[in-house]
Amino acid sequence: MQINIYSIAKKDIAYQALQEELSMQCKQFNAQIAHFDLFPQSVKNAQKSSPLEAKRSYTQAFFPYINKTALNIALTPQGKSYDSVQFAHLLEPHKLVQFFIGGAYGLEPSFLKLTQTLSLSSMTLSHKIAKLVLCEQIYRALSILSSHPYHK
Repeated sequence: MQINIYSIAKKDIAYQALQEELSMQCKQFNAQIAHFDLFPQSVKNAQKSSPLEAKRSYTQAFFPYINKTALNIALTPQGKSYDSVQFAHLLEPHKLVQFFIGGAYGLEPSFLKLTQTLSLSSMTLSHKIAKLVLCEQIYRALSILSSHPYHK
């Protein structure tokens, strides 16, 4: 399984080591996780302009990565909540899973319609924390699917 995590973010070394550690652990379950931090100048400029422009810029940054044959999942506080077992079964049948984590202003409804939505929490999380929680839950999901004892 290939899992791609796209986020509107600048690279952050402090959290990167933990994300990489969890990603490495996923390899034992034949899963590869790739992280893509996107923060083009257009996003930077739009965030200074307005929340609406910022959301549009996030869509423009993410749109080239939408893959119609993949399970595309956008993280949003208004998304569907899953427990760890349900989340594992959501991922299970897919060879390519892509996650999209928006910037400070969230994601446009038009982009959300291109994806399934997922909520890690009804609270707003920084992209750094959201990525870390997501990586841990991916590892947990793969553990569940492989009957690995980590989940217990």
